[in-house]
Parts: sequence; C-alpha cells; structure tokens
Amino acid sequence: MAQWLHWIDLFGVAVFAISGTLMAYKKYMDGFGVVVLASVTAIGGGTLRDMILDLPVFWVQQPDFLYAILLAAFITIVWLRITHKFPYQILLVADALGLAFFNVMGLQKALNYGTGPFIAIVMGTMTAVFGGLIRDVICREIPLVLKGELYATTCIFGGMLYVLCTLVDTSASMAMLSGLLGTLALRLAAIYWHWQLPVFKGSH
Repeated sequence: MAQWLHWIDLFGVAVFAISGTLMAYKKYMDGFGVVVLASVTAIGGGTLRDMILDLPVFWVQQPDFLYAILLAAFITIVWLRITHKFPYQILLVADALGLAFFNVMGLQKALNYGTGPFIAIVMGTMTAVFGGLIRDVICREIPLVLKGELYATTCIFGGMLYVLCTLVDTSASMAMLSGLLGTLALRLAAIYWHWQLPVFKGSH
C-alpha cells in the first residue's frame, strides 16, 4: 500500500511539473526558468505543508521526486519542440487527478502527525493548490485559485468527505477513496460545466 501511495505521489508531482513547464513555455522562459516553474508548481505546496507542520521536507528525504520533476519537464519540452502544441484538455484532466491525489495525501499526512480535522483539511488544500499559486505569482498572473474557478473549493469538499468517513469509523482506504473521488468528481464537473464561485466586483 505504501509503495502504491508513493507512486501516486510521484504521478501528482509529474503532472504539476508539466503544468509549470507549460507556463514557462507560454512566458518564453529559458531552461532555468522551466526548472524553477516546474519545481515550485510540483512541490511548493508540499514543502510549505511540511515546514508548517515542522516535519522533514519530503523531497529532501526522497530525491526521486526531483527526478520525476526533471523527467516530466524534459518530456514536455521535447513534445513541444516536435509538435508545438499540447493537449490542454487532457492536461486539465491530469491536473484534476493530481489535485485530488495531493489533497488526500496532504490531508492524511497532517492527520497522521496529530492535527485536528479542520487543520488537516487546510493542509490538504494547501498541498494541492499552493504550488500553482506560487507559479502564477512568479509569472504575474492572477492565480487560478483566486479567480472564481472551483479549484481549492473541490479540495475542501474532498477533505470534508475524508474527515466524515473517519468519524463514522470507515476504513482508512475507504476514507482516502471517498476524499479522492469527491475532489476529482467536483473538479471534473467544474471543468465540464464551467462552474464558478461568485466573483467579488463593484458596480460600474
């Protein structure tokens, strides 16, 4: 089980690294910029989570996460060089998968280290969304999580499902599956039907 969870983590890191690489391509960055954006997108949220929880940063102990980032960035660069296009719809689905996996993994890690349910939901959401937020700030873009898109909200929803399952003595694997599918289903529905939160704006 632990080995499967590790591979899921690596998959999520690779997906978000691809997202960072695409942003670097859009902004005409050099090779160093590609590595920086791919890295902060992929491991920024988890790094911040571990620092807040006063834990060893996960990629320092397991450098294979960095290898996954470099490999994903390299493959994306080669693909763009050959085709000059990328299947963005597929990337959105992959990003939704990565979001769901990171949310559940971050939430579970926080619970394992003794946080309460509310803080665990915050940690899961932070793990999933803060990498992309940092990426967008670096690129002077309004972060997706702040523009009304159902993004962080899906993590909160999935986290609440996870916690509710633990409160009714559901098995850990079933709680993880419920949180993961809840996050993923709501995010995919938001992508397909363009669901958004009300945007705060004044009258003109």
